[in-house]
Amino acid sequence: MTTLSRPHIAVAVNPSAAQGAHRDYGHRLVEALRATGRQVSELSTDSYEHLESMARTAVNDGVDALIVVGGDGTAQLGTNVCVNTDTPLGILPSGTGNDTAEGILGMPIGDCDAAIGRLIESLDKPVWRIDAGRMSWTGGERWFCSTMSAGFDALVNETVNQLSFPKGPSRYTVAMLIELAKLKSIHYTVTIDGKQTTEQAILTTIANNSQYGGGMKICPEAKPDDGLLDMMMVRPLSRFDFIRIYPKVFKGTHVTDPRVVIRQGKKFRLESPDLVGYSDGERIAPLPMDVEVSPRALPVLDTRP
Repeated sequence: MTTLSRPHIAVAVNPSAAQGAHRDYGHRLVEALRATGRQVSELSTDSYEHLESMARTAVNDGVDALIVVGGDGTAQLGTNVCVNTDTPLGILPSGTGNDTAEGILGMPIGDCDAAIGRLIESLDKPVWRIDAGRMSWTGGERWFCSTMSAGFDALVNETVNQLSFPKGPSRYTVAMLIELAKLKSIHYTVTIDGKQTTEQAILTTIANNSQYGGGMKICPEAKPDDGLLDMMMVRPLSRFDFIRIYPKVFKGTHVTDPRVVIRQGKKFRLESPDLVGYSDGERIAPLPMDVEVSPRALPVLDTRP
């Protein structure tokens, strides 16, 4: 493990994260880093694709760390830039969902000064290497370090992205209630490490993180550095039972229900007609999709308490 010996940091800011509710976070981080004597390159644009391109250029040019300012979508941007490099990724959480920052990196949520302090401290700590998931489909591939979903939860993500109110994680609850009215069973063909099964479920999530959706402990035993991914499926159930089980997901106790099934593996293939895969709140591609873990492929700043 290594510490950062050279003081050049790139800060990539997504100004539209959380509908712009925390536009000042990036500036506050840059000023705090510069106050420590470090050189800082500030990257900002309203285009997600352009921001990723700018961040990739900075990493290719040899910055010592990339810190992204935003939510889970911005964290995925940083993942795709830093994966399979020696440049560690840090996250200043300022999005609607901040599950990567909180669930994997242990960052405080809702306290910008505390989060900035944690990031600055991490620059003098050994870099932590965690697993990354590679999603591939006909014509493309993308990396994630948190979750990939297809089914009810992906539809909720799509609705979240269309809502402008309420702010923060409560938008996930509102979106869930909207999609619950259309709840239906889905037929999946699932292959895990070469073993194929057919499944009926309402949702499927493949996780490297214990949580998603604004703090839901979806796979409470998932670990980001164990070389495995956890897959959770929820068997068909009624709307009443869904509403009854739903509150338990915030404590991870939903897994005691026999209709909640969790499996682990290294290579997954999901197939289902007319379904689109989502990852970290971002629309990725229609199924079928292959998902494979790449152990310790992503260097991150160790901001765990």
